[in-house]
Amino acid sequence: MRRGKKPAKKKTWVQVFKWISIAVLLILVSGVGLFAYYAKDAPSISQSQLQSGGTSSLYTNDGKFLLSLGSEKRTYVKSNEIPQQLKDAVISVEDKRFYSENLGIDPIRIVGSILSNAKASGIAAGGSSITQQLVKLTVFSTAASQRTLKRKAQEAWLAIKVEHDYTKEQILEFYINKVYMNYGNYGMGTAASYYYGKSLKDLDLAQIALIAGMPNAPVAYDPYTYPKAAKYRRDIVLQAMYANGKITKSQMIAAKNESITNGLKTHQSSSESNLRKIDDPYIKEAISEVKQKGYDPYNDNLKITVNIDQDAQNKLYELANNSSSIPFSSSKMQVGATVVDPTNGHVVAIIGGRNLPSVQLGLDRAVQTGRSTGSTIKPVLDYAPAIEYLNWSTAHYLEDTKYVYPGTNIQLYDWDNSYLGKMTMRYALEQSRNVPAVKTLAKVGLKKAALFARKAGINVDSNSGLSVAIGANASSLQMAGAFGAFSTGGIYHKPQFVSKIETADGVIHSYDSTGTRIMKKSTAYMITDMLKGVLTSGSGTMAKTGLHEAGKTGTVKYSDEELVKYPSYASTPKDSWFVGYTKKYSIGVWTGYDNLSDGTISGQGQYAAQLLYKYMMKYLMQDKTNSNWKKPSTVVKRRIVKNSDPLEVASPGQSNYTTELFVKGHAPSSPYSDSDYDSDDEKVTSSKTYSASSSSDEEDGDGSTNQSSSSQSSSNNNGGNGDDSSTSQNNTNTTDNQNNNNTGNNNTNNTNNNNNH
Repeated sequence: MRRGKKPAKKKTWVQVFKWISIAVLLILVSGVGLFAYYAKDAPSISQSQLQSGGTSSLYTNDGKFLLSLGSEKRTYVKSNEIPQQLKDAVISVEDKRFYSENLGIDPIRIVGSILSNAKASGIAAGGSSITQQLVKLTVFSTAASQRTLKRKAQEAWLAIKVEHDYTKEQILEFYINKVYMNYGNYGMGTAASYYYGKSLKDLDLAQIALIAGMPNAPVAYDPYTYPKAAKYRRDIVLQAMYANGKITKSQMIAAKNESITNGLKTHQSSSESNLRKIDDPYIKEAISEVKQKGYDPYNDNLKITVNIDQDAQNKLYELANNSSSIPFSSSKMQVGATVVDPTNGHVVAIIGGRNLPSVQLGLDRAVQTGRSTGSTIKPVLDYAPAIEYLNWSTAHYLEDTKYVYPGTNIQLYDWDNSYLGKMTMRYALEQSRNVPAVKTLAKVGLKKAALFARKAGINVDSNSGLSVAIGANASSLQMAGAFGAFSTGGIYHKPQFVSKIETADGVIHSYDSTGTRIMKKSTAYMITDMLKGVLTSGSGTMAKTGLHEAGKTGTVKYSDEELVKYPSYASTPKDSWFVGYTKKYSIGVWTGYDNLSDGTISGQGQYAAQLLYKYMMKYLMQDKTNSNWKKPSTVVKRRIVKNSDPLEVASPGQSNYTTELFVKGHAPSSPYSDSDYDSDDEKVTSSKTYSASSSSDEEDGDGSTNQSSSSQSSSNNNGGNGDDSSTSQNNTNTTDNQNNNNTGNNNTNNTNNNNNH
């Protein structure tokens, strides 16, 4: 009986081994098949590609080359000119089995990497050989989104191919000359000249170790900016060289003891072409956008299509730096301006400052979000939500009367320290009255209004105080994008610098979108109709071009704390804004000073933002069709008897009226058949091409007229000088960072804390 059972047990193990073997074989065959399937579509790779730098290039939307992100000159070093000590350093720290493995991939390194990463629950070690790294830098993107099984298979296949077609010395030469070394430098030979003013053969061991270690993270290991991190990386290379038997212990110790700054040239910005200087803020934002999309513009060999209009960029730069038409108060007065195409979100031009030194990727004030917008926020945060959610009309009455923030003893004033009583929403916006704006925000509700603003690209904390109604922190870029949604009838396109990226393997990624509807057509049209009046008879008359246009001014006053230091600034604005738009362009302009000690906006300088908009818009529209906005069917016009309360529709032939807009279904009933202007509204002013000689008094062609209530006759039309920053009893500015809470739970002093810019 026992003898009969043994063969059965033996047979069972044979069966198990058989099936395991078959399973392993199937996995191997499947893996090879999948590898072959992916590898067949791998891009080609040539010697010229392997020898080229990894820099990306920028192109305009019409396919014209704009510039390269790398330095204009690369020092290419042949293999016989590369010191053996540098080769030893690179191999020791990057791929110590480089010479012994002949596949182009290192299975041992890959398995070790998998185990290390599994243990660390993340990316703790890399498994790529030098050959694989060379392939990645030549034809693939380093973006995390591209780390797919297909990409890895193609990378491995090309590494095998490169290993077959080229010698080890050639591969190492390609790699050493391709890696990015910061400051637009590619290749270690270029880096030796940039950092030390020497050729590679003249560097000492410590300097060679620094150069060899930098490609791992060229910005983080920059010896100028981060000397401690640079020394840390250099010493890792030296330790690896010692462990690999390439240097002695005494050599390692001596090199580690050498100062990281030994032999470094004095760091100076490289000379730049005039084009690079003009385009610098645009390039900076384009690079940032490319990085946000997961790519490395310095190593990925990308073809980046940017949305710049070079002629417009040149004009904006000229207006900010070389034009006598813009009355900047002093040479230190600064500007940040953005031009956006509202129909697609393309950033056409951007200026980050004026009278700037030649610093590559310098400060870009156009994207700063730490300055208050002043009253330019009112259409976005206050009045548009009131129309959108409460169906207010342009004739809705608001009270410009004494107001104290709830839960505080802080009184809110208008720019002229007076109150004008009852007025329409149209007049309140045109003349930029503060109290009506704050009361409107309170009526809508800050939480709901903040959500509306966020959809338009303006980040407003829903826990802010009501003072945010007259000033929120935002950039000219964000404001141009938000106002662009009014121009397009409620469709928001997030401003973007890059429309397309083509990777080195020929894959094209497009980023244009159809936009997002963030408000009703009625809301956008009614806001636009009111903002037209800002330029014709409101606070922004200095910006008027005669085009079909709309816009909003904004000024910010100094806080009490700031005025204690600089009492002479009391009658001048701290920041001055203008944001305006046509159907073709939306422009946001900020002007002011970086530091309190630099000066203040004085004299005609208070109009610099308006005039920069004016001359830039004139330039942009000189060869463009200038058409008016067409009223949507969801908006109704009524002739309203002036100062009537409740609103009274004017009779036929009556002259004492104003034309106001209502959301359909919320207009006052009319006993007169000719009081409804829906049919007349279809007669849109015919399109024409604008020229600089066009009359600035041209009618808007939309049937709207300006109106005033009994209390409005006393208002002063002072252009952009008095439009927004309200004051407390101590004449302190009320902006969104002042911690005034509309719930009454925060009784902090209402002062402006923007002392650091």
